[in-house]
Amino acid sequence: MEATIVLDSVKHYPVLLKEIISVITPQHGGTFIDCTFGQGGYTKEILKFKDTKVISLDRDNNCQIIVEKIKKNFPNRFIFKNLQFSKLNNLKLKNENIKGIVFDLGYSYSQIKDQKKGLSFHSTGKLNMMMGLNSFSANEVINNLEDKDLEKILKYFGDERDAKAISKNICRIRLSKKIDTQDLVNIIEKSKRKKHYKTHSATKTFQALRIFVNKEISELVYGLINSAKILKKDGILAVVTFHSLEDKIVKYFFKSLSENKSISRYEPKLDQKKISFKMPIKKPILPSKKEINENPPSRSAKLRYLIKQHDTFDIESDIIKKFSYLLEIENLGSKL
Repeated sequence: MEATIVLDSVKHYPVLLKEIISVITPQHGGTFIDCTFGQGGYTKEILKFKDTKVISLDRDNNCQIIVEKIKKNFPNRFIFKNLQFSKLNNLKLKNENIKGIVFDLGYSYSQIKDQKKGLSFHSTGKLNMMMGLNSFSANEVINNLEDKDLEKILKYFGDERDAKAISKNICRIRLSKKIDTQDLVNIIEKSKRKKHYKTHSATKTFQALRIFVNKEISELVYGLINSAKILKKDGILAVVTFHSLEDKIVKYFFKSLSENKSISRYEPKLDQKKISFKMPIKKPILPSKKEINENPPSRSAKLRYLIKQHDTFDIESDIIKKFSYLLEIENLGSKL
C-alpha cells in the first residue's frame, strides 16, 4: 500500500501533509517511521526539522532513485527498508525513541499508470496487481480460484453487488481461454445489472482483487498492532485511509485502544483494562477544499490519530477477532 496520490509525473502531492505534520509534531525531534514511503513526501517533510530521524518502509522497491537522493542529503538521519509494514516488529528499534508512525494507504498515480503492475482497468495484457513481496498475482486468482471463492473476494473486499454473476461468468469464460485485464473488464460490464455508473463498472472488482493480492487487510491489522506496540510514551500513530473498509478497521482499532467496554451502564465496571492510548478527536480530519481542488483524488482521504499515554508493549484489542472473517477470505490465497 503505497503512500500519496499524484496528478502528473512532475508534481507530487502528499495527501493531508500539513495536517500530518501538525499531528506528529516533528519540530520536537525524535525518530519517525514512514510506513508507506512511496515518493517520499512525508519523509522529506519530516526531515526538514532538525533532530529528526526517519525510518521509511515500502514493499514496492521501485522508489530507489528517490531513496538514494534522500540518503545523500541526510546520510545519518534516513534509513529505508524494502519491507511490508506488517513486519514492523522485525526492525531493530531498541535504542530508538519512536515518536511517530504514519501510514498513507493510498496508491500513487504513477503506480496506477504502471502497465506492469496492472492496477487499473485501463491496463492491457496479463493481470498482475502485485505491489511487491507477493505470493501470487491477480492472474492466478482470476484463472484458478473457484467461483464461490471469487464471489467472497468481490463481495467483501469490493462491496460488489453483482459479485455472484461476475464470478460465475469468469469461471465460464476461462474454460476456453486465459482471462487477461481487458477480458475481465468485458466480463464485468456484461455481468452488471445496472449499466450506467458514476464510476467505472470495474472499479469495485479491481479494488477487491488488489486488496486480496496484496493481503491489505492482514497488512493493515498487523501493521496497526505492531505500531501500537513499538511507539514510546506520547508517541503518535497517524493513519490516512481512502476507502470505507480500511477506515472501518482503523476506526475500530483506535476505539478499542482508547475506550473501555462496559457490559451495561447499570452494572459496575469490573476489571477494566488500563487505557494506554487516547484519541483526541473522534471524527476524522478531512482535506481542505483547496487541497481537493489541487488534487481531486484526495477527496476520499481521512486522517485518524492516537496518542500513546504509557510505555507498554502489551496491546489489548480484539481487532483480529473482529475482522477474522476478512482474514479468512485472505487465506483463500493458500489455494494458489
